Amino acid sequence: MTIDEARLLATVERSPEAAGRRDRRGWVGLFTDDGRVEDPVGSRPHVGAEQLGRFFDTFIAGRDIEFHRDLDIVCERTVIRDLTLGIAMGSGVTMAVPAVLRYRLREDGDELKIASLQAYWELAPMLRQFAGNGVAALPAGLALNRAMLANLGLGGTLGFLRGLRRPGPRQREALVDALTALAVGDELAVRRSLGAAELAVGLDDLRTRFYGASWSKVLAAGRSVTATVHTSDRRVVVIADFAASAAIERFEVFG
Repeated sequence: MTIDEARLLATVERSPEAAGRRDRRGWVGLFTDDGRVEDPVGSRPHVGAEQLGRFFDTFIAGRDIEFHRDLDIVCERTVIRDLTLGIAMGSGVTMAVPAVLRYRLREDGDELKIASLQAYWELAPMLRQFAGNGVAALPAGLALNRAMLANLGLGGTLGFLRGLRRPGPRQREALVDALTALAVGDELAVRRSLGAAELAVGLDDLRTRFYGASWSKVLAAGRSVTATVHTSDRRVVVIADFAASAAIERFEVFG
């Protein structure tokens, strides 16, 4: 690990640390003046210190959140964190939420700060898990609804619920088809799946790198589907963005 990578990871790590202390000022101060949080991806972003403070008051201050990190990846000024969020919302109400976090960082004077945080996780399954807590979930649910309306207003609450929209089975299948084609080295299928997509590297390089790969933890959020991929020598995270159809528009590989 380089000194620069260590600095990026240290900056990112201050976010869960501040959340754990419920340090509103410290958490908001980690972001640039125009910093934005999209959590989950697909919901209305929170931009700037005032909105980030309201996000903190609504979704962080009233609960205990544990960040069970599985993998950290540094790519230039981006940190990808593959993890499971352990969320406790009052007595007897707990959830385990698989997620991928994408932090984009930039220099702000002498400091390194978070310019944006995108959290890829699935809102609908989380709500089902929340409801699965039974009667114990009612007080927590009412408290969250009150906090959302008080801090975000009706428009902000509806903006959060936009996170329910996500790619469906066709898009998930399209990503799995692309990964399968790469894993078996099927050049024609690779070109059919990814030929029109925006790529950072060539298709031949992708086929070489992903040959024999397997994958897990496929998540759909916003217009993206993510997957944790196990290649021959490492784990990587793939984020595929979709157009209005089931065609992959952008295919990003981190790691």
